[in-house]
Amino acid sequence: MKYSFRNDYGEIGNPEIIKILLESAYEQTPGYGLDPYTKALEIKFRELTKEDLNLYLVSAGTQTNMILIDKALENYEAVIAVDTGHVNVHETGAIEGSGHKILITPGIDGKLTPEGVLKILEEHVDFHMVIPKLVYISNSTELGTVYRLEEIQALYRLCQEKGLYFYIDGARLASALASSVANYTLADIAKYSDAFYFGGTKNGILYGEALLIKNKQLKENFHYHLKNKGGMLAKSYVVAKMFLRLLEDDLYLKHARHANYCAEQLIKGLDLLAVPHLPPNHTNQIFLTLSNETIARLSEDYKFDIWSPGKKESMIRLVTSWATDIKMCEEFILDLKKILNK
Repeated sequence: MKYSFRNDYGEIGNPEIIKILLESAYEQTPGYGLDPYTKALEIKFRELTKEDLNLYLVSAGTQTNMILIDKALENYEAVIAVDTGHVNVHETGAIEGSGHKILITPGIDGKLTPEGVLKILEEHVDFHMVIPKLVYISNSTELGTVYRLEEIQALYRLCQEKGLYFYIDGARLASALASSVANYTLADIAKYSDAFYFGGTKNGILYGEALLIKNKQLKENFHYHLKNKGGMLAKSYVVAKMFLRLLEDDLYLKHARHANYCAEQLIKGLDLLAVPHLPPNHTNQIFLTLSNETIARLSEDYKFDIWSPGKKESMIRLVTSWATDIKMCEEFILDLKKILNK
C-alpha cells in the first residue's frame, strides 16, 4: 500500500501534542475534570467565544452526541436531522438506543433547512406522535459541505421561536471554520447554538471531543448525567492538555487548513481528469464516482471507503487530514490518470 485516504484520524497525533503529554508523564493531577487544565480550557473557550460555556470532555463523537441529546430530551421527544446526518446513518442506533426517535428530512447538499424543520413540526400535531424538540446539524456536514452564517442563524432563530434546542456536531468544525466559504468564527458558533462540540479526534489530537453547553437548562446537573451515562473521563486532564495545545497559536486552524488544501489539490486533479464528484466541496472530504474496475485497481495501492456501491460504478470517499502528505495527493492523481489512460 502506498497511502491511506480513508479518514482523518488514522495517525496517532501531532508530535507537538504528544510531546506535551510525554513531558508531563509523571505529573500527579486530580481526575474527573477537577484538574487545573480542564478549568483552564473552559476559561479559554469562554474567552474565545465571549459566551458563558460549560465544558465537558468526552472520548468520542457518537458518545458525545448521544449523551447531549439524551440530556435534552424526554423519552417522548425527538431529534430533527437531515437524512445524511451522522446521528441517523453512522451511529449504530445510539440515539434510538437511548430512547429517542430521529425525524429525518431531505437536505440540500447535506445541509438542513428551516423549511425541512417546519415540515416536520407541521406533521407532528398531537400526543399520538413524538414531540420534535432538538434540531441537530453537523458542520462540516457528512458530505463535506459547510453552512454559511446566515443558514446557521436562520436555524437557530427558528429553534428559538419554536422552543427547540439547536445542537451542532463539530467533529470537523475546524475544517468548516478554515474553509473558504465560512463567514464566521468559533464565537458565532457559540452565539447561535444551545450546545456544540469542538472535535479533536479528527483534528490532530490522540482522541477526545470538547462538548460546550450554553443553554442553562442543558447545563443543569450535566456532570451527574455524564457520569451516569459512562462518559466521564477519569483522566480528563489528558484531553484538556491536548486541546490547550490545539488552541494555542490557532494550531487547530493550521491543521484544518492543511487538510482542506490537500483536498483542494485532489479536486483540481479530478477536475482535470473529468472525474465526477459531489459539489460543492470546501473541506477535507471528497466523494467521487469511478468504475468498479478503476476502484479495484486503485485499491491495490490506496485505502479509501466505498461510500455508495453500484453494479458498474461506485462512489468512494477520500479524506485528507492534518498529516496528509501533499506529494501523495499528487501521486494519487497520477496513478488515477494512468488507470484512466488520460
